[in-house]
Amino acid sequence: MLDIGGEVFATLRGSRADERLLLRHARSVEEARRALRRADALAALAVFRPTGGLGPAEFEPLLSLSQDTEWIALVDPVALASRDFRAFLLRAFHDYHTLPVDAERLAVILGHARGLASLRRSVMAQPDDLGREAGEEAAFGICGSSPAMRAFTQRLRKVIDSDAPVLIGGQTGTGKELVAHAIHRHSRRAAGPISVVNCGAIPATLIQSELFGHEKSAFTGATQRKIGRIEAANGGVLFLDEIGDLPLDMQASLLRVLQERTISRVGSTQTLPVDFRVIAATHVDLAQAVRLGTFREDLFFRLNVLQLTVPALRDRGDDVLALADRFLRRALAQNPGSRPRGFSARAIDALRAHDWPGNVRELINRVQGAVVMGENRLISPEDLGLAAVAPPRESLTLDDARASFERNLLASSLRANGNKVSQTARQLGVSRVTLYRLINKLNIPLDH
Repeated sequence: MLDIGGEVFATLRGSRADERLLLRHARSVEEARRALRRADALAALAVFRPTGGLGPAEFEPLLSLSQDTEWIALVDPVALASRDFRAFLLRAFHDYHTLPVDAERLAVILGHARGLASLRRSVMAQPDDLGREAGEEAAFGICGSSPAMRAFTQRLRKVIDSDAPVLIGGQTGTGKELVAHAIHRHSRRAAGPISVVNCGAIPATLIQSELFGHEKSAFTGATQRKIGRIEAANGGVLFLDEIGDLPLDMQASLLRVLQERTISRVGSTQTLPVDFRVIAATHVDLAQAVRLGTFREDLFFRLNVLQLTVPALRDRGDDVLALADRFLRRALAQNPGSRPRGFSARAIDALRAHDWPGNVRELINRVQGAVVMGENRLISPEDLGLAAVAPPRESLTLDDARASFERNLLASSLRANGNKVSQTARQLGVSRVTLYRLINKLNIPLDH
């Protein structure tokens, strides 16, 4: 309980709220910060008085330390006159209680807040529990328990145990770089560096210098020696991201390095031995690129020793919910004053139904946007920028469809003929007896 003055805490000592729930007194924001770091509080109280020394600016940093804690504000009624303060209460607190304190009522509010926080923790912990059960997911930091991800992580473990080249495929945004770092982190080369090269982001005029380095005065502007990315990977891993974008002339140079395991800096005739494991990633079909002549076949065979394909998010079932929860917690930690605290049922349906062309990267961006812009405690499909899923239509049997058609046809014909049975029967080509039987069967009133 953050109560700078201490008067409210003193009145609660020995009360029902104190007996049922362990209250600890923090006399300053700094003391509250230390307490939150030490204790795993499910619920907390903060006292706000017009002259109490605690306001929104002083309080809000505490929210980043207690994402799972439900805060209750104890407020002097005078403070509620401020619209900004009311907005602050709405944004940051589970509930509020006006002073003076009603200990019985406060105990009930605290009990509800504690129960809600406990429930939230159990739900939000689920993705990590799934990862621990799967084993590989927890070890590699890759969230997911779907069949596609279980098969992927089993193959990943085998790849890690080798030192052979790896080619990682998968759509843009699936997390290929995360996989490359997991391979490095758990391999025999973990103590060495990982040198990352984005082959599609380096200008063609600079790529040779970036990969191989250069000596001082090797070209105009080379004022000092530079170590290249390949040399920087010595003893560790060279990760070539988007290898399909590497120019053909540099593909030949890279192939020579992989064959000879030596490099020469630009402007030097000295050859330097290098020892690294190469991991390459691409979102394009390199076999197709070979057929089109945009990628060297010999380099493709050199890289394509061990293959991994990261599953698309659309193929991972309810992994999308586990990932969304993980990214929600991360976004809340970065935006402690945000209103949202979870996903609505409609949002969960929308997450499941979306095709995710941008994969995990798209999910991260949508969740971050919803946390920043959301106005309610539960994130909606609209907050995520997703289409709401229409409720499923009731299943309609052939008999139901036929009855509905006949009812509409008879009702329309009767109206057109002024509810005259004989005239309607002639129009429909049935007897009056048959028409009466259908009217009774379909419950059509003759005064329709």
